[in-house]
Amino acid sequence: MPQTPSPPPSLMPHEEPLPPRYDLWTAAVFFCVGTAILWLCWQMPTYREQGEIYTAPGLVPALHGVIITVLSLWLGFRAIGRGALHAPREAAAPREGYSNTRLFLAAALCLVFAVGLVGQLPFWLAAAIFVFAFATLFEWQPGLAPRERARRMAIAAVTGLATGGIVVLVFERVFLVRLP
Repeated sequence: MPQTPSPPPSLMPHEEPLPPRYDLWTAAVFFCVGTAILWLCWQMPTYREQGEIYTAPGLVPALHGVIITVLSLWLGFRAIGRGALHAPREAAAPREGYSNTRLFLAAALCLVFAVGLVGQLPFWLAAAIFVFAFATLFEWQPGLAPRERARRMAIAAVTGLATGGIVVLVFERVFLVRLP
């Protein structure tokens, strides 16, 4: 019986690594994002007249831009080293568990949370509703027994309420940040 190669340790047993060309495209996008951040930070005021460089509003975003740019270069060189420029242009088979519908639903839930819930409800309740909806939507399996479905929704409700409470406590008591 032939042995199948084991996946790299960073992958789950059912996952397969993407072709290196995907990493090269990702590196190119993040390089553009990082350099755009740096360019925009360069346009910001520096407050040189105050004599204090640490009060410049673009300092922290510029550091983030440098990190994103450097890491994108590292990812790009790693992808090239793995053969991204010589990879065949074959169509990738769809991966199990991935779909554009799931991606759209996740983005829609995030938008509903950020635009519709935050500011309209107390933050703990908005976070609880978001976590409950996210867990319920992505754990939904057709054909489950009603009792099992009710159990999963109850777990999602408890998880959502706990998350909402813990997030508020951590941000307001530890980080001293007032939430909307």
